[in-house]
Amino acid sequence: KVHVAERIGKFARPKLILFADALPKTRSGKIMRRLLRDIAEGRELGDTTTLQDSAAVIDLQQQVAAQS
Repeated sequence: KVHVAERIGKFARPKLILFADALPKTRSGKIMRRLLRDIAEGRELGDTTTLQDSAAVIDLQQQVAAQS
């Protein structure tokens, strides 16, 4: 967080940094950035029909819950 604030500016400092073994991807391998935003902001995930593996989503949701 400090590194980002020093290099880019305080406006870009992330509120939360998570480390994950996998990211939520579609069956075609694209990262589902919408889901990442929803998880980070605590919103309902909405449509996940194209999600390849739900384990990545569950892991990220658990990490966010642990930080709260």
